[in-house]
Parts: sequence; C-alpha cells; structure tokens
Amino acid sequence: QVQLVESGGGLVQAGGSLRLSCAASGRTSNTWALGWFRQAPGKAREFVAGINWNGDRIDYTESVKGRFTISRDTAKNTMYLQMNSLRPEDTAVYYCAARQFRATMAPHDYAYWGQGTHVTVSS
Repeated sequence: QVQLVESGGGLVQAGGSLRLSCAASGRTSNTWALGWFRQAPGKAREFVAGINWNGDRIDYTESVKGRFTISRDTAKNTMYLQMNSLRPEDTAVYYCAARQFRATMAPHDYAYWGQGTHVTVSS
C-alpha cells in the first residue's frame, strides 16, 4: 500500500501562486509515476500534470501549460505542483495519484490516491 497526503491548498486571488505538495509513504518505490488531478464542483476529475518514474517525461493539460510546474524529490518521496498565474477556473479539489512507471491522463489508471486539497481562486 502507498499512502499519499496532499497539502498546500488554500484561498488565493487571481494572478497569485500556490505550491501543492504530495508526500508518499508506505510501500514507496522509485518506479512510481505520479500525477496531479483536479475536480471542480459538478465536474469530472481531470488530469492536470504527470511525471514518469524517472522524471524523463512530463505532461500538462493544455490549460495549465506555462503556468504550472510539476516536480518530484525522490529522496523525500514528495511531489510538488507549483501553480502560478492562478485563475478562477483553477478552483477545484486537487488530488495526487500514483501508478507504476508511466504517467497517464486517465484517472482510472491510477491505483493510489490522496484525500485531496482545496484550491480556491477568487476573481
């Protein structure tokens, strides 16, 4: 089992920044690919960003390219999402997720999920 715990969410004005963290514990491994997803009220969970187990490929959904940066610190078993130039439409619960080797954009591909952290962007 792998436990994932997100932190760093909060309320921020449009144009501001937040940094989310996802700490992994339990059966951690260097072969986990990690992803960030978000879910706004009344909407389906959507992919935000993903990073492969070896960090050699990073993907972003189109709406966050140039504004969000995903990274991981393998030694700390922690993943980050730096979010800049936030917009009201970024408001959602943000989740981190883990699966073996290669990050994908489909939520059902991921075996482990955190509990989520709320991000609210005011206009």
